[in-house]
Amino acid sequence: MGLLAGSTVMLLTVIWGSCIIVGRCDLHDSVAIDGRNTKESGVSTDIWTCYAARIMAISVIPFLIVQLPQALSSTSGRHLAVLIALIISLLMLISYCVYQVFQPWIQRRRIAFAKHKHVISGILRHLKKHALGRLLTDDGEPDTEIIRKLFETIDENHDGGLSPSELRALIIGIRFEEIDLDQDDAVSKVIADFDTSRDNLVQEDEFVEGIMKWINEAKQTGGAYLESNAGTFKFIDHFHQARSEEQSDEVVENVENPRWISIKAVLMLLLGTLIAAAFADPLVDAVDNFSEATSIPSFFISFIALPLATNSSEAVSAIIFASRKKQRTASLTFSELYGAVTMNNVLCLSVFLALVYVRGLTWDFSSEVLVILIVCVVMGAFASFRTTFPLWTCSVAYILYPFSLGLVYVLDYVFGWS
Repeated sequence: MGLLAGSTVMLLTVIWGSCIIVGRCDLHDSVAIDGRNTKESGVSTDIWTCYAARIMAISVIPFLIVQLPQALSSTSGRHLAVLIALIISLLMLISYCVYQVFQPWIQRRRIAFAKHKHVISGILRHLKKHALGRLLTDDGEPDTEIIRKLFETIDENHDGGLSPSELRALIIGIRFEEIDLDQDDAVSKVIADFDTSRDNLVQEDEFVEGIMKWINEAKQTGGAYLESNAGTFKFIDHFHQARSEEQSDEVVENVENPRWISIKAVLMLLLGTLIAAAFADPLVDAVDNFSEATSIPSFFISFIALPLATNSSEAVSAIIFASRKKQRTASLTFSELYGAVTMNNVLCLSVFLALVYVRGLTWDFSSEVLVILIVCVVMGAFASFRTTFPLWTCSVAYILYPFSLGLVYVLDYVFGWS
C-alpha cells in the first residue's frame, strides 16, 4: 500500500508539475500557443483530458468504502467492507476497460499524432531531396538560405505567404500512399505549427522558423549521422523511418481483429494481476530486510524509493512528451497520467483487497488511504473543470508532495495509524 500510495502521489505531484514546467507555452486568451514560450506561460489540454481526470477522481470510491468502518470506529463490519470494496473495485475495473473499448479517444489521438509526425518527416525528406541533401550547413546547423529558396519554390504565386492551397499541393506532391492521410487535416496542422501570426498564411520567416524547429526535433529523435559527401546528416532518413514504423504499428493496432486484441488485453491484465499477487509478500519481505540492513525506515523505501524506481520510465516518457510544447501532446501526457492513477486505484487495489479478504487479514492502511483520497480528489477536481494550467499551478502539485509525505509519516509514526 505504501508503494501504491507513493506511486499515485508521485504521478500527480512531482511528474504532473514537471510536465507543466517543461510543456509550458505562451498563453493567449487562456489558450496555450503551440511551440512559443516568451512571456506568461502555461499548458492547455482538451476536454477529453478533463474527462480522464473525472474518471480518476471517481475511482477512489472503493477506498472510501473500505475505510468507512474505521472512520465509524466499527470492528464488526470491516471484513464485509473489504468484500464490498473488492466487488465495486472489480466492477469499476471492468467498466473502465469497456469504456476504453467503446470510447478509444486516447488511441485515436495517438494515431493522429503518429500521422502528423509522419507528415513532418515526409516533408523534411521532400525538402532535403529538392535541396540536394543540403538542408544543413557544414557545422550541422539549419541552412536558412536554402530553406528560404525552398520557400520561394513552394510559393507559387510569389505573394510572400504560403496559403492552405499551396501547402495542400505540397502534401499531395509528396504522396503519402503508405498511410490513410486526411490532407485537409494535415494542412491545418502544418499551418498550426508554422503560423505564429494566426493569419492562416505561412510567411517566409515563419516557414524558416518552423522548418528549423522540425529539423532540430528530427536531430534529437533520429540521431546525428554524418554524410561526408553531402555535408549534411542522415538523421532525417532515420527520423522518417522511425515515424514510418511508428505509424505502421498504430495502423496495425487499429485494423487488426478487435476480438483478438480484446482477449489479449484481458489476458495481459490477468497476468499482471497474478504477478502482483504472487510477488506481494516477497516485495514486503525485501523492503523489511533492506530497511533493517540499511537502518532506513521502511516508510521511505516503500513511499519514496520504490515509486521513484517503478515510475522512472513513465516519468521520463511523460516529461519528454510534454517538452514538445503542443496542446495535443500535453493532452496525451496528462490523460495517460490520469489513466495510470485510475488503474492504480482499481486494478492494484483489487489485488490488495482480494489478498486481505481471502487471507482474513485486517485492513489497516488509514494513512495511505487518506493520502490517496486527498491527492486524487484535489488534483482530480483541479483538472476536471479547466483546460488551461498557468505555470503557477505546478506549485500546487509540488506543495502536495511534501505535504503527503509528512502526513503519512506523522500518522504512521506519531499517531500509529498503520
